[in-house]
Amino acid sequence: MGRGRHRWLAALACAALLAFSGMAAAELRIEISEGVEKAVPVAIVPFGWEGELSAPADVAGIIAADLARSGRFAPIPVADMLQRPTAGREVDFDDWRILGVEYLVVGRLLPAGEDFTIQFQLFDVLRGRQLLGYRQPARRRLLRATVHRVADMLYEELTGVPGVFGTRIAYVTVSGGPDARHYRLVVADADGENARVLVDSPAPLMSPAWSPDGRKLAYVSFERDHSEIYVQELRSGARQRVSARRGVNSAPAWSPDGRYLALTLSRQDGNLDIYTLELATQLLKRLTRHPAIDTEADWSSDGRWLYFTSDRGGGPQIYRIAADGSGRPERVSFEGSYNARPRVSPAAEQLAVVHNDRGNYRIATIDLRRATLQVLTDGRLDESPSFAPNGETLIYATRQGNRGVLATVTVDGRIRQRITALEGDVREPAWSPFPAN
Repeated sequence: MGRGRHRWLAALACAALLAFSGMAAAELRIEISEGVEKAVPVAIVPFGWEGELSAPADVAGIIAADLARSGRFAPIPVADMLQRPTAGREVDFDDWRILGVEYLVVGRLLPAGEDFTIQFQLFDVLRGRQLLGYRQPARRRLLRATVHRVADMLYEELTGVPGVFGTRIAYVTVSGGPDARHYRLVVADADGENARVLVDSPAPLMSPAWSPDGRKLAYVSFERDHSEIYVQELRSGARQRVSARRGVNSAPAWSPDGRYLALTLSRQDGNLDIYTLELATQLLKRLTRHPAIDTEADWSSDGRWLYFTSDRGGGPQIYRIAADGSGRPERVSFEGSYNARPRVSPAAEQLAVVHNDRGNYRIATIDLRRATLQVLTDGRLDESPSFAPNGETLIYATRQGNRGVLATVTVDGRIRQRITALEGDVREPAWSPFPAN
């Protein structure tokens, strides 16, 4: 048995009553480690505020941080600005051309009863024309989230790709020594802010998976000394144990319509196989029957296929099977001796996988049409890839020294970020879908 298979089996083997906490968690710190060679210079002018007292949020600062974090844009410092307009009629394009700015954002935050309106305009400085203008209502308690939505609109206008600044990430933190581990399942904004603990436990937590509507998380807990799968509502904290069968219960993945979970179970013969569970009826269906290990399934975006890891060919590789169980599994990965943990891109054109690259476990993508593989990362122990809902970026777990951290990489490999917590390890990331309107 090879070293890679030993590692894979060890991960599967890991597969106090937990309570909804809702308490704040240590927020994450995001650093761009590699961006595009020439990020586009933009100016996000401080927004005007027409209310009493101080502004409730630094709208321009949040937008500038979002765009900078994308790695594609370089907001100029506020101190360098020659003017600070808050409306288009106040803009002198020559002042911005002198600074080399290509795009300009101006706006105001307006009181609207107990809530607000964000008024903003986007200009092409070189051509001297407006590209976008909008008045965005913002509820007081959702002001920061709404500013992220504004940044998403600006990003899409400038790149043609929907922004993901208004999305969230789920992850697991681990703290304490070897004999006193503590696990937390946390949800935070995509920029690491507003981190909130959903589950706080002395027992391992694994494999968080977002429901398609972004309102629930499925995850694996060992709170009763063996693996069980739960589904928890984010808003209320209410949760349901959906699989506590004898043996292994692991690797939940939601179907695109939210009706089913794909699971890895060992319920009948002790062998790990892929099942689907209809949540409304608890109807369980076995899809694979093979003496090898079949695990870590993920759905295609149309719900027709399940992609999964299997060592039926001698080492971990990616296969797919029809979601209704018809037909035989087909192998889809062919480069290298180890490909595992498949995640399907939103457009179903690529798989993200953990790939053994000369003894290093790295994140790679497989082009499903061309059957070609591209290695994106350069760590020694990169794992748990998850696509952003726009398909442009992957978040994954890696190591920094002796600590577990998160990182992101764009699917072209050009832009990378490192995401760390102030203490403890961070692992098992999952990127949310786009927020519901």
